Amino acid sequence: MKIPVGKEYFDEIRKDHAYYVDKTELLYQLVEGTNNEVTLFTRPRRFGKTLMMSMMENFFSIQKGDSRDLFEGLDIMQHREFCDEWMNQYPVLFVTLKGVEALSFEEAYGMLQGKLADLCKKHEYLLDSEKTDCDDKEIFRSLKAQQASDTNIKGSIKTIMRMMTAHYGKPVILLMDEYDVPLAKASELNTEENRYYQQMLDVIRGLFDAALKTNEYLKFAVITGCLRIAKESIFTGTNNFMSYSVLDERFSAFFGFTQEEVDQLLADTGLTEKQEIIRNWYDGYVFGHTPVYCPWDVVSYVASLLATPAAQPKNYWKNTSGNGILLTFVKRTDFDVSDKFEILLNGGAILQTISDELTYDTLHDSEENLWSVLLMTGYLTKVDPDAEGDTVELTIPNEEISNIFEETVVRFFKDSLDRSKQKELMEALWNGDEETASRRMTDLLFDTISYHDYHENYYHAFLTGVISGLGYAVKSNQENGLGRSDIDVREKRRKRGMILEAKKSDREEDMQRDALDGKQQIVDKDYLRGFPGFESVVCYGISFFRKKALVKRLML
Repeated sequence: MKIPVGKEYFDEIRKDHAYYVDKTELLYQLVEGTNNEVTLFTRPRRFGKTLMMSMMENFFSIQKGDSRDLFEGLDIMQHREFCDEWMNQYPVLFVTLKGVEALSFEEAYGMLQGKLADLCKKHEYLLDSEKTDCDDKEIFRSLKAQQASDTNIKGSIKTIMRMMTAHYGKPVILLMDEYDVPLAKASELNTEENRYYQQMLDVIRGLFDAALKTNEYLKFAVITGCLRIAKESIFTGTNNFMSYSVLDERFSAFFGFTQEEVDQLLADTGLTEKQEIIRNWYDGYVFGHTPVYCPWDVVSYVASLLATPAAQPKNYWKNTSGNGILLTFVKRTDFDVSDKFEILLNGGAILQTISDELTYDTLHDSEENLWSVLLMTGYLTKVDPDAEGDTVELTIPNEEISNIFEETVVRFFKDSLDRSKQKELMEALWNGDEETASRRMTDLLFDTISYHDYHENYYHAFLTGVISGLGYAVKSNQENGLGRSDIDVREKRRKRGMILEAKKSDREEDMQRDALDGKQQIVDKDYLRGFPGFESVVCYGISFFRKKALVKRLML
C-alpha cells in the first residue's frame, strides 16, 4: 500500500494508486448546497487545503480533458447528473501564494512576480489563441517576463481570466490557495524598518479587487488560508462572499480526518493496535462540532510504521512552519499570560472570547486577538465540540502540540531567567546559605512556566537548567556510591562539588520532612563516594511544593 507522504496534488496521488481519503463530496456540497460567488476556507497548516484545491482543479478544469478515471469509485461519482454538468466543463485558474514571504517588500514582491510568471507559462497557449485580445497579450508577455507595471500586477489575475474566458467561451473558476501567506510574513517582522504589511496589503487587495469584485469573467472562486482577514481589509465590495473557519460546522469534516476515516486507514494498513497512540498524538482538533485528526501527522506516522513497525510517534507538524506566534505571546510586557500557559501545559482549559475575523496588522493589539489566532492556526482547540457562542473553553489538542508549547514557551522562560537571581542562588548554595537559596529558588520558580503538573522530573529539569545556564557542568541521575544522585555539579578547577537531592511534596506542610529525607538519602546511598579528590562537596535535600522551594544543607 502506498501512503502519499508529502504529496499535495490529487492527480499524482490517484495516478500512483496511493491511499486517498475521499473528500470529493465537498464538490457537490459546495456547488449545489450554496450559492456562493466567493468561498473562503480557513484552516491550520497541513490540514489538506492544497490537496482539496488540486482535487477541485482536476474535477472542474476543461484543460484536464477527461478526469473520470481519476474520480472513478469516489463519492462524487454517485452524483451522475452533477458530474455530467460540471466535470471538465469550465476553465480553471489555480493560483497559489505559498512561498511569497521574505524579509523585505522588494524581495516578496519579486517572489509574487515569479508566481505570476509561472502562471503565465502554464497558460502560454493563450498567446497563440486568435480569440484573445492583443492588448491583453502584451500585458501577459510582460507578466511572463516579470516586467509588468504595478497596475498590471494588481490586475494580472483578471487579465488572465479575461483571456481564458475569450479562449474557452466560458467564465473561469478561480482557485486561490494560501492567499494570506504574503501578509502573514509581512506582519510578523518585529522592527518598523522591516515591516512592510501596508505595502503588501495594497498589492494583495489590488489583486482581489480586480479578480473578485464585479468580474464578469468569474464563475465562482474558492480561496484558502490560515486566517480570515476582515472583509473590510481585503474583500471590500466582494459580492456573495462566505467564509468558513474552524468555528463553522458547515464543511467541517472535509478538512482533516474524522475518527471513522482514521479507523478505516488503520484497518486497511493493519495498524489498528496503534489507534490509541495516534489519538493521543494527532487527534483533539474540533472544526465546528466535528472532532478531527491532523491528516499530515496521521499519514506521516502511518508511513513510518509501515517502514519501521517499532517507530515512535514524533512531531511532524512543527517542522512545516515556524512557531513564532507562541513567542509573540510570551514576549509581551503589557499583559501576562504565564498563568494561562501553565494551565494549558498541565492539561487544563482556559475560557476566552474568540473572533474569527481579524486583520494581520492588528493581531497583536490585544490578548483576545492572540488567543483567537492560536485557535485558528491549530495550537489550541475547543474543549466542547458542541459549544456555541464567542466565549469558549480552549485547550491544547494533543501530545504533539503540547511538545511544541514546551519547546517554545518553556524554553523562552528558562532562557530569560534573571541571571542575577541565578548567580545569587549558586553563591548561596556554595556558601551553605539555606535561607537565601530557598528564597532565590522560589523566585526563579515563579519566573518559569511549570508543566506536567509539577512532576518530580519537572523540578529536576528546572534545577539542571538554572545551574547549567551559568556554565556549570551538571549531570542528572549520575551514578554515585550506592545509587544515582538527582543533580551532580562539579567544578574541577576549584576541586569543589555539589549534590542536590530533589523531592516533590504533596502538601506544603510536608516540605520540611521531604527536604530532610533528601538529605538522609545522600547519606544512606553514600553519594559522596563519587567525589574522590574533591576538597569540598556541599550537599542539599530540596523539597518542592508547586512554586515554593525549601533547601536544607547536610552538615558533614
